[in-house]
Amino acid sequence: MSRLGKKPVQLPEKVKAEFKNGVLEISGPLGKLSQVIDKRINVKIDGSNVIVEALGNSREHSMLHGLYRGIIVNMVEGVTKGYKKELKAIGLGYKANIEGGKNLVLTVGFSHLVTLEIPSTVKVTSVLDADKNTIITITGNDKCEVGSFAAKVKAVKPPEPYKGFGIRYTKSAMGPDGKTTVYIDERIIRKAGKAAAGGKK
Repeated sequence: MSRLGKKPVQLPEKVKAEFKNGVLEISGPLGKLSQVIDKRINVKIDGSNVIVEALGNSREHSMLHGLYRGIIVNMVEGVTKGYKKELKAIGLGYKANIEGGKNLVLTVGFSHLVTLEIPSTVKVTSVLDADKNTIITITGNDKCEVGSFAAKVKAVKPPEPYKGFGIRYTKSAMGPDGKTTVYIDERIIRKAGKAAAGGKK
């Protein structure tokens, strides 16, 4: 069996779990999540603990054992703390607007606007930082949905390696003064332009 899978998942206060007909439901302050559990795995609710059991000793059983235990941990965190992904759009005139709470409209250097439908499972906001770059924040209680939509937004205009223009991941943090917000950006491997490369000859 998976060593990680054998560890019970403890439910915090105000979080409830129910396993019925092969579906696990976990509800908490931020909503409810459900997950279909493979038939090779059993789930037991023992007070404030969720115990995952593998119904066999094969490698596949061991893999699923650890997988579903990890999914349950993510579900518990999702209904208590939630998940957040932040992206920064860097480029002249790059911006993002929310239309009717249903669509994210991106202006990222193309001759046309790019419209992405916002899933019902996530919330999206758009603000400007101190350098006038657009910060897109995606939040929700489903880790998979939040990460998937963030990846979809970034894929519209990945950062190019010369000037770094594009959409990149970022992370907000409190500044040294304890009042302002600073952003720690994803590291982009940069390339020298033709002029810089020619000057080295």
